[in-house]
Amino acid sequence: MAKHISSNISPIEIAMAMMVPLVWGMGFVFAKGAIGHFPPILLMAFRFLVTAAVLVWFAPIPRGHLKQLFVIAIVAAAIQYSLTFTGLKGLEAGLASLIVQLEVPFLVLLGAVLLKEQPGWRKWLGIAISFCGVGLMSQQDELSGSLFSVMLVISGCFVWALGQVMVRRLKDIEGLQVTAWVAIFATPQLFFMSWLFEDGQWGAIINADATVWWTVLYLGLIMTCFGYFLWNTLIRRHDVGRVAPFLLLLPLFSVIGGVVFLGEEASLDKLAGGGVILLGVAIITIKPDLFRRRLMTNHG
Repeated sequence: MAKHISSNISPIEIAMAMMVPLVWGMGFVFAKGAIGHFPPILLMAFRFLVTAAVLVWFAPIPRGHLKQLFVIAIVAAAIQYSLTFTGLKGLEAGLASLIVQLEVPFLVLLGAVLLKEQPGWRKWLGIAISFCGVGLMSQQDELSGSLFSVMLVISGCFVWALGQVMVRRLKDIEGLQVTAWVAIFATPQLFFMSWLFEDGQWGAIINADATVWWTVLYLGLIMTCFGYFLWNTLIRRHDVGRVAPFLLLLPLFSVIGGVVFLGEEASLDKLAGGGVILLGVAIITIKPDLFRRRLMTNHG
C-alpha cells in the first residue's frame, strides 16, 4: 500500500519543520567554534562515530546494499564533509551556510545529467540566479583571501549532490538504515582522511576542552540523529516540495548564531551574494502551485 501524503501541515509539524534548519544551522556555528582548536576532518570522524554508535542498534544490516553504502559513505560523507568543514575553517559560519545552499542547484543539475530528470525552465532560472550569487560573493574584497575556502565549500556541495544521486538509486532500503550505515562506514574513512591530510591529531585530542566534546555530541546526536529523524518524519508524511522551503531558514539561524556566539559581523555587503543564492534556491524549491492552493483554501 502506498504511503499517505498529507496536504496539510499541522502546527506541531510546522514546529518540527522549523526545528530542522535551527538544528542544522546551529551545527555550523558550533562546528566553527570547535575547529579553531581541533582539526575539522577529525571532528567529523568523531561526529560520525557518535552517530554510528547510537543508530547501529536500530538499523538492521542492509544485506545486498553494503557495497553501495560503502561507496556512498566515501563520496557523501568522507569526501564531502572533509571539503565542507575544512572550508568552514576559513569562513564565517553564516557565510558558509549560505554557500551550502548551492547543494540544491547542484542536485537539480546532476539529476538532469545522471538521472535524466526534466527540471523545467523555472528550476534552470533558479540555478542561474544561485550561481550569479556565488559570482557576486566572490567579488567582495573581504573574501579575496578566502576564495580557496569558498571553493572547498562549493566543491563539498557538488560532492553532496553526487552522493544524493547515488542514494536515490538505492531500492528496498529504509532511510534509517542509510543514515546509520553511512555513518558506520564513514567513521573509519574520515579517520583515514584526517591521518592523510591533517596533523597534530593526538595533541588536539588530549588538549581539547569541553567545548570540542560538547560539539562532537551536538553534531552526532542532535544535528545528525535528531535532525534527520525530524526531516525523515516530515518527508514521509508530506511532499518534499512542501517542507523543503523551510530549509531556507538554515542560513538565517547560522547568521544569528554566528553573531551571538562567535562575534561575527552580519554586514549587508557580505551577505548580498548569499541573498541572491537564497533567491535562486527559493525559485527551485518553492512551487507556485502551493501558493495557488493556499489562496484557494483561504478564499474557498
